[in-house]
Amino acid sequence: MSTGPVVILTALNLEYQAVRQRLASAQVHRHERGTRFEVGTVRGTSRRVALGLTSKGNQSAAVIAERAIQEFSPVAVLFVGVAGALWDATRLGDVVVASHVYAYHGGTSEDDGLKARPRVWEAPHGISQLASHLARLNDWADSASCDEDAPQVRFGAIAAGEIVQNSRISAEAKWIRQHYNDALAIEMEAAGVAQAGHLSGAPVAIIRGISDRADGTKNSTDDRSLQPQAAANAAAFAIRLAVELATEQEETAVPRDSRATSAGQPGRHVSNTAHNSTVGIMAGSVSGSSVHMNPASQKSGPIDLIEKLNSFRENLGRHHTEGAVDEDTYREALADLDSAIRSAEKSTPDSPKRAVMMLRRLRGLVSECPALTAELAPLIAAAGDWA
Repeated sequence: MSTGPVVILTALNLEYQAVRQRLASAQVHRHERGTRFEVGTVRGTSRRVALGLTSKGNQSAAVIAERAIQEFSPVAVLFVGVAGALWDATRLGDVVVASHVYAYHGGTSEDDGLKARPRVWEAPHGISQLASHLARLNDWADSASCDEDAPQVRFGAIAAGEIVQNSRISAEAKWIRQHYNDALAIEMEAAGVAQAGHLSGAPVAIIRGISDRADGTKNSTDDRSLQPQAAANAAAFAIRLAVELATEQEETAVPRDSRATSAGQPGRHVSNTAHNSTVGIMAGSVSGSSVHMNPASQKSGPIDLIEKLNSFRENLGRHHTEGAVDEDTYREALADLDSAIRSAEKSTPDSPKRAVMMLRRLRGLVSECPALTAELAPLIAAAGDWA
């Protein structure tokens, strides 16, 4: 279970500043490849946020998102900023939280036209549920406007492409509205971030403030005044969500000793008081009906982890042979598995963190094979406990 901060990424400096002003004691954190993040706490709380700038486009967003995931092992990644509305029902200033993201530029050109072949990523269920709960509470907005004018949170699809969409009558605009008519908003980064989260095993939420209608008025004076407010609204909801995600993570992180403690008894001591019951457990010693835990037996070391990872390699190969894992996925999975094993072999202070990141990425790669993802869950936990 991750103990890292919530990562918030933005594409524009305007969006970055809308989030940055809500953080306290922010310190620059430099990635070894030069990417700069700022890590601080949400004002008035102890909840940590790592903030980064991706620049425009899905490709750069994907690279920086994966870099942030590997660097921080975050609770979640939130991509925050502005977007254009595809339909009039979504008001300017409202916040759209993606239920799923379309990479809409996938397609095939045929004699009778361009046929859509999108990739789609759904938002994690837990984040969607929490975001819906916060939207119902409706205590996130900064605006002092009356209820009718206050920004609303809407949930639906977001379309992410590679061009600035600023027309309602162009061929591209008509094609998007024909093939993605359930999308509430359109932008240029969500697909990249969603892909990075999928491959790395990190939960991702896309949060967008509506600043324009993608209808030819994007560069108008009104748009230039609406964009800062839309960015501020998206930042306000994202910060509220980040605080709740970090709080939930802290509340569910049960201390190791307390997990081994039964009611009214010290840690590492389990009494079997149930009649006709069977207990399977690794123990240091047993006296009467009490099992006394050997502290060294509770924590998997790197040697034990390496053995389990090598066993996973055999199962991965078997699933590949049986056709459950395709060739490309198999090669990438082997590379991540080898990286995790090398980290375990080094036993440096950073090794557990690196092993966990590689195993999470591996879990994303084999997500379509439930047997393998189920086998990876305890391995990820063991790599984290090794620290």
